[in-house]
Amino acid sequence: MRDSLDMTGKVVIVTGGGRGVGRGIATRFLEAGAEVVICGRKPPESLPEQAGRLAHFVAADVRELEQSLAVIVFATQRFGRLDVLVNNAGGSPAAPAATASPRFSEAILKLNLIAPLQFAQQANAIMQNQQGGGLIVNIASVSALRPSPGTAAYGAAKAGLLSLTQTLAVEWAPKVRVNAVTAGMIETELAHLHYGEGEARARVAATVPLGRLGTPRDVADACIFLASPLAAYVTGASLLVHGGGEKPAFLEAVK
Repeated sequence: MRDSLDMTGKVVIVTGGGRGVGRGIATRFLEAGAEVVICGRKPPESLPEQAGRLAHFVAADVRELEQSLAVIVFATQRFGRLDVLVNNAGGSPAAPAATASPRFSEAILKLNLIAPLQFAQQANAIMQNQQGGGLIVNIASVSALRPSPGTAAYGAAKAGLLSLTQTLAVEWAPKVRVNAVTAGMIETELAHLHYGEGEARARVAATVPLGRLGTPRDVADACIFLASPLAAYVTGASLLVHGGGEKPAFLEAVK
């Protein structure tokens, strides 16, 4: 009996797969047996690897249609199909909403909302015409569900991504499933920019009901589940991977 989480024979694209959460996702799919293609503006210092199997890298800025299409073409020409697209590339530096320039806000919206839509359109065109269809996973953020001070455009873009996920799931069914993984605070190589270090980061982790920051593996495992037969009836969903979220502030105030 085949393991339901076995991805042998599957072809997966992970945008921004060279570091952080994306690298964790790419490595997890390699571990499950999939062929993995990652993309980014610059090649990583090392490719995601598992048991001697390497991800394939294509240089691409996901905001540029021709470059994202080149990633799709590489994957389909090399492997003959595309089973999973993980729209992971994204992010935002901090910027006060009162002074953020229009150009800055447009760039954040393009990276975190428009680029995933365009990449999904290109992947869907392949998936609709192949046996077995396919799956698209959009990596969202709890910033879409609560105030996002300092990253207003980012939070708005991720909220739009959740809405987009629901709509595409309806439009592209039944052949293509579209879901989101809504991630909380995740420990990556850039975590210090958001959560500090040492005691400061420990205090941040203590605000999470499960008592720790998440890991790229936590997000990756959610992606594997959504890509598996165990999630065959799951589409248009947002899977919260946030350790229980944030404790209500009033609980501290009434102590």
